Amino acid sequence: MSLKPLSSLPETSLSINRALISVSDKTGIVSLATSLHEHEVEILSTGGTAKIIRDAGIPVKDVSDITKFPECLDGRVKTLHPNIHAGILARTSHQPDRDELKTLDVEPIQLVVVNLYPFKETIALPDVIPAIASENIDIGGPTMIRAAAKNFAHVAVLTHPDQYASFLEEFQQSKSISFKTRRTLARKAFEHTADYDVAISNYFNKIDENELPEQLSVSFPKSADLRYGENPHQKASVYGRQADYINCFHGKELSFNNYLDIDSALNLMADFGNDAPTAAIFKHTVPCGIATADTLNNAYKRAFATDTVSPFGGIVIVNRPLDLETAKSIDSIFTEIILAPEFEEGVTEFLSQKKNRRLVKVLSYPGDKDSSQMRSIFGGALCQQADRAAVTASDLKIVTKRSPSNEELQDLLFGWRVVKHVKSNGIVYAKGRATCGIGTGQTSRVESSVIAVRKAMNENLSLKGSIIASDAFFPFADGVIAAAQSGATAIIQPGGSIRDEEVINAANEHNMAMVLTGIRHFKH
Repeated sequence: MSLKPLSSLPETSLSINRALISVSDKTGIVSLATSLHEHEVEILSTGGTAKIIRDAGIPVKDVSDITKFPECLDGRVKTLHPNIHAGILARTSHQPDRDELKTLDVEPIQLVVVNLYPFKETIALPDVIPAIASENIDIGGPTMIRAAAKNFAHVAVLTHPDQYASFLEEFQQSKSISFKTRRTLARKAFEHTADYDVAISNYFNKIDENELPEQLSVSFPKSADLRYGENPHQKASVYGRQADYINCFHGKELSFNNYLDIDSALNLMADFGNDAPTAAIFKHTVPCGIATADTLNNAYKRAFATDTVSPFGGIVIVNRPLDLETAKSIDSIFTEIILAPEFEEGVTEFLSQKKNRRLVKVLSYPGDKDSSQMRSIFGGALCQQADRAAVTASDLKIVTKRSPSNEELQDLLFGWRVVKHVKSNGIVYAKGRATCGIGTGQTSRVESSVIAVRKAMNENLSLKGSIIASDAFFPFADGVIAAAQSGATAIIQPGGSIRDEEVINAANEHNMAMVLTGIRHFKH
């Protein structure tokens, strides 16, 4: 196809004489149409939109009067016509286009106001079927939006009610719309149609059970600009729907690193849910203490006892409404962020005395709706299913002569939930549903175990009768022997090493119980 582009775009203000309005979301449309009419703008419209404008006493011309063709197929075809798209796409600063419009008897359109069928809202409904979802895929709307956005030098395009007020403010002041505004609106229009197409593509991937798509399409609205990224010299923004999960209602705005820490904390607590009172402390996305107890305060104190140095400047998350007693315990050291599903009476006032501390209400945890994870890498991205694998007592395979006691079994399951969120190589010592030592992110499993034991020793925590959880198999028996020498009596690990027999024999020699999960929890 041969195109004859203009040598340059006319960066002039645009007078508006004719507007096409066809919207699914009718919010604010009467006010917009009223203002346009007051400024002698001719209004074209379709179906329900035309009726609402006409019922408000505003003159409106039906699109079918322009196309000389009735709406058909239950409204599926309304605006897909040369008399409409020639009016939108004409380069009215270009004499040949103006001459051709005159020959075709088509009037140019300077403003397109279109928003799309509610596809996202429809597929979010329970038990929606593909037939209903498909009917909510807009065709004419995206076509008009893209046409107007392409021709932004000669057309303004509005795609959301939130844009009406600022548009009208500029229009009423100058009786025109600037080139810069039209270009900005065009960018937002293309973002809008791209997001719409991504939602449709992802829906069909889901119903076709293509859990990982052939074409990775991602579209997130900007939530906020951040002060900086991981470091002050890096620009950063946050995208998506974080407000569905958290409400930071006190303190400074969350930073890039805060979001990473909170993500780690939410994912861990999602695995504990509404179990007994549980508290977890994080630093640099890594848990440094987790415990479950009869009260939230006891849970926090036991979590803190795991490592009393690292939590300074860290974050705390709890799975129960935060009470004042626990809040005072947390406040005993500088804690940057505190997350809880609720804050009991007096707690917010007490914790708010430190102005820069962030208080965050947890609205929901990541779950099945967050079924995939993405990470940027050189040249693109990695995408995988989120690690939602859970293990129960009935899933465990006992491979040693001695079976774990009931107490050990509960600690083994606790340790397994924790080690899933520890950076590999991950080792967790636990006793009484509380961590005693955590070794994380080392290049050898033995080194992670050494760090975990050293942390326990630094805090004068006895490992006698503890369990050890390993995120991946023990490649050699030395890790098991070291655990036994430290006082551990039971081990939970995936299994699968070519030396499993040696590892199991070492456990038997030290009268340890060992259970295999058959599931690995690497976290890089």
